[in-house]
Amino acid sequence: KKKTVSFSSMPNDRKINSTAACISLMLEGCELKKVRSNSRMYSRFFVLDADMRSVRWEPSKKDSEKAKIEIKSVKEVRVGKKTPVLRSNGLSDQFPDECAFSIIYGDNYESLDLVASSADVVSAWVMGLRYLVSYGKHSPEAPGTGHPSLRTSWISSVFDLADLEKSGRIPVSRAVQLIKALNPGMKTSTIELKFKELQKASERPGTEVACDLFVEAYCELCTRPEIFFLLVQFSSNKEYLGVKDLLMFLEVEQGMEGVTEEKCLEIVSKYEPSKEGREKGYLAIDGFTRYLLSADCSIFDPQHRKVCQDMAQPLSHYYISSAHSACLLEDNFWGRSDISGYISALGLGCRSIELVLWDGPEGEPVVYTSPSAASCVPFRAVVGLIDQHAFTASAYPLILCLVVRCSAPQQRLAAQCLRKTLGEKLYLEPPNPVASYLPSPEELKGRILIKGKKLPPSCEDSEGEVSDEEEGWELARRLGQEDREAPEGGGLRRVRLSRELSELVSLCQAVPFQDFESSRRGQRYWEMCSFSEVEAGRFANECPAELVSYNKRFLSRIYPSPMRIDASNMNPQDFWKCGCQMVAMNYQTPGLMMDLNAGWFQQNGACGYVLRPAIMREEVSYFSANAKDSLPGVPAQLLHLKVISGQNLPKPKGSGAKGEVVEPYVCAEIHGIPADCAEHRTKTALQSGDNPIFDESLEFQINLPELAVLRFVVLDDDYIGDEFIAQYTIPFECLQPGYRHVPLQSLAGEPLPHATLFVHVAITDRRGGGKGHRRGLAGRRGRRVREYTSTKATGIKAIDEVFRTATQPLREATDLRENVQNALVSFKELCGLTPAANMKQCILTVSTWLLHSDSAPSVTLNLAEQYPPMEAQGPIPDLLRKVLTAYETMIQTSRTLIESADTVYGKLIQAQQAGMDFHKELHRIETKEGLRGRKLQKALESFAWNITVLKGQADLLKHAKAEALDNLWQIHNAGQSCGIGRNGSASPEPSRLRAPLEPIPE
Repeated sequence: KKKTVSFSSMPNDRKINSTAACISLMLEGCELKKVRSNSRMYSRFFVLDADMRSVRWEPSKKDSEKAKIEIKSVKEVRVGKKTPVLRSNGLSDQFPDECAFSIIYGDNYESLDLVASSADVVSAWVMGLRYLVSYGKHSPEAPGTGHPSLRTSWISSVFDLADLEKSGRIPVSRAVQLIKALNPGMKTSTIELKFKELQKASERPGTEVACDLFVEAYCELCTRPEIFFLLVQFSSNKEYLGVKDLLMFLEVEQGMEGVTEEKCLEIVSKYEPSKEGREKGYLAIDGFTRYLLSADCSIFDPQHRKVCQDMAQPLSHYYISSAHSACLLEDNFWGRSDISGYISALGLGCRSIELVLWDGPEGEPVVYTSPSAASCVPFRAVVGLIDQHAFTASAYPLILCLVVRCSAPQQRLAAQCLRKTLGEKLYLEPPNPVASYLPSPEELKGRILIKGKKLPPSCEDSEGEVSDEEEGWELARRLGQEDREAPEGGGLRRVRLSRELSELVSLCQAVPFQDFESSRRGQRYWEMCSFSEVEAGRFANECPAELVSYNKRFLSRIYPSPMRIDASNMNPQDFWKCGCQMVAMNYQTPGLMMDLNAGWFQQNGACGYVLRPAIMREEVSYFSANAKDSLPGVPAQLLHLKVISGQNLPKPKGSGAKGEVVEPYVCAEIHGIPADCAEHRTKTALQSGDNPIFDESLEFQINLPELAVLRFVVLDDDYIGDEFIAQYTIPFECLQPGYRHVPLQSLAGEPLPHATLFVHVAITDRRGGGKGHRRGLAGRRGRRVREYTSTKATGIKAIDEVFRTATQPLREATDLRENVQNALVSFKELCGLTPAANMKQCILTVSTWLLHSDSAPSVTLNLAEQYPPMEAQGPIPDLLRKVLTAYETMIQTSRTLIESADTVYGKLIQAQQAGMDFHKELHRIETKEGLRGRKLQKALESFAWNITVLKGQADLLKHAKAEALDNLWQIHNAGQSCGIGRNGSASPEPSRLRAPLEPIPE
């Protein structure tokens, strides 16, 4: 009778935690679907022979000796749809990528394409086959026999230490605590249940356990199959990684640069628990798991743990972490004002705090934002607190936004208090009248700026009238003070302002906003406007380009609508995409919007300042926040995200009725410009306990990477309503590639101990050019028409002639880049790899095929040449010939790119600089040409578009040349390390290959 083994329905005792378990499953056999080249699928029973030398299948029309594959003939085992048969259109939607695998075998590199019932079955077969292929070469004893493994010896030594009485047995309670200490986060009940199961199975009940039972329980509880699968994939021999294996894993999979064997030994000595492993330089499964869970392997780029961006740009070029009602701990109108809210906001790196000043009952001003008079906080206490905590989390400037609602005498007391308490920290120097932009955060380090109203120069009295701000009046209405100083016939309210308070305002003078044209002509760089979210939202939708342009020179602050009486938050991305620097958030209200804000400001050392995308800072650039596709001059990227598994997921809050069962799924969300916003979810992991396996691949296109944020949300699938379990939010630019653990957080943004998601991250350039459509009528016309970025006519003859000179170089730049891109994708596909793979992986894959064969065809890389040819001696199989041809195409297109890039780059920059020479004269030329209204607007937009396109395409070409040089370096490096390179002494230095082009001035 045929046996069908599906891991998802397997009892716990069949958990795959070693290669021996994989091989035992293969020896039992299971049903797999065999895929033919005509895209038909047939169910067959596959089994590993008892002598472990071949895999057979039945029923088969072939003679039983032919319906088999010898292990020694296997060249490679591929996971996913990585062969032409599995990639064919007829099959792509019939089964998920993770349920497919292929065995490449024989001298002709044939492929046996298979589909399993689940990803777990694929993992077991692939792990077992790779292990047997490796053992075929090294021929040690069969798995599961011989001397105890590193791991078994180590666990036994831990048991011996706990066996205080040296009786060979320890109490179950002590064994449970021991496993819990070795694997923090695991539930006590899970461990106790496992001991009961094993005691029952071995018929040894009681309150004590022996060493062998303890080792078995530990291996079954603490082995994560997905990590074991990864280890076997990179291990060159047994069940651990040697120093060379670890180095390969870090370079190829984790994208780490400059890794040395010394660094690998450091990792082994830090994470490998067994003494023998540390001495021999081996990283076994427990050490490998510890390393992958550690801070050294974090998903968050360690560079961003400290300030790493240019902090010498004008203040208006940064997003600034801003709080609205920081002192509130609950909602706006029923909340209590509590001084600890300020400490919390400042501790999170907040750099702009709002203070609304009211007349206090004791003759001194107070800060309160609740209708209850009892909930006010003395202004003096708040300033003392700010003085104490202003620069604990960040050294960069703090902006205090004063909204004055108190009388002139109390304003004088407030000004005296600020001067006396803050002293030298207060920035009081008048603005530099000859400058065009605000000073930089670097220049203003350690200083506190006051944002507020200022008396006009014509006023010489000790106090005067100024227009009031809209902000803060909702509360006044609730306090019954709304009609105070109400203006007649509409218009702006007027309030009295004391000279002492006015003199504290320097670089952040609050002025009312009229319109963009008035601001362009008359607003000075030290003047700033506040917008309600409704007004700012209207501008963002109706005239986004003008709002972006306005924010290049001036600071803008967006505050929540007064209708948000529950202190809910607006979406900061709606305003960041238009360059608005200060989006005031209610820090006390958790949820999606606050996650986006907190996640975003984690970058750049969490200092509260994040440099805006270059396309929003350059004086002349075209950027539409509502673009629906890729932007001119910004390379779009693809994020390939594989959600593998979850660890120690907590139950949702208040889910007692559901008992212990959590059925989670993961949502991955991209937040950014509208063209980037997307959401994909995994399937639900049913009856999975705390450690579900998802094993699902998701893909996102990111058009403006500098503004994108990735958010993971784990939810419990419930028919009444999906309940929140955990989340984690990270800026796209801070993602590290490779296998990573995501440290999950609660709804309030607090870390959840030991709760993680295990994921794989890969980022590639968006597919350029692509391959031709399927053959058919369109096939006669060859490849699909390539799209070229071109310049736009401005309607001004002299300017258009300059930009016309760039038409040919723009086409050449696109051809150079896309020819290389297409050649790379073809080569990677033939190697059985995804577009996310790097060149080193390709060369190592080809070398693996050659080394796993007795009658290996002789193929070598001639490393004496800068563009190393891959040469074959004698006849070679068809697949290998295709690989060599694709490699040759890739090398030739790369060579053309490297040798032509500088000339084309020079022509693009020449045209861009010639265009920029017209910029200062633009208004004079417009007047001379008689352009006005819509025509003038169109001419300005086209001019900005052209400058952006030229700079962007030059940047892309520079980037493509650097990547092509890096690929050559990887080919040399891999050729030497895997043994197919010859004349390797001439390997170029990476520094010589990666010589950068001159940076383009902004």
